[in-house]
Amino acid sequence: MTRKRQPEYEIGSGNVFADLELDDADELLTRAQLGHTVRLILKARKLKQREIAKLLDIDQAEVSKLMNGQYHLFAEGRLFAFLKCLEQKVTIQVSPHHKGEAYQQVTFAS
Repeated sequence: MTRKRQPEYEIGSGNVFADLELDDADELLTRAQLGHTVRLILKARKLKQREIAKLLDIDQAEVSKLMNGQYHLFAEGRLFAFLKCLEQKVTIQVSPHHKGEAYQQVTFAS
C-alpha cells in the first residue's frame, strides 16, 4: 500500500490580501469585512435590488457589485454610510496589536 503524502500548506496571517502581498492589504481587508457585513444585513432583510438601491441611494449596478462581493470598489467611508442607512451603530476600538493578528478587524454583532 502506498502511503499518502501530506499536502503542504502555510498558516496565513489572518489577512489573505497581505498573504498575497497586495498593496493596501489592510485597507482591502477592512473593505471586505465592512462590505460583507452590509451584505449580510441586506440578505437577512430579503430586499430586492431595487429596494436596496433606494435604501442605500445607489444605482442597481452598484447593488449588484456589492451583493456579488466586489467590496474593493467601495471606499470605507461609503461602506460606513451604507451601515448608517441600515440603522447600524459603528464602534471603533483601538487596542495594542499582538503578533500574528490582523491590524484591522471588523466584527458584526446581531
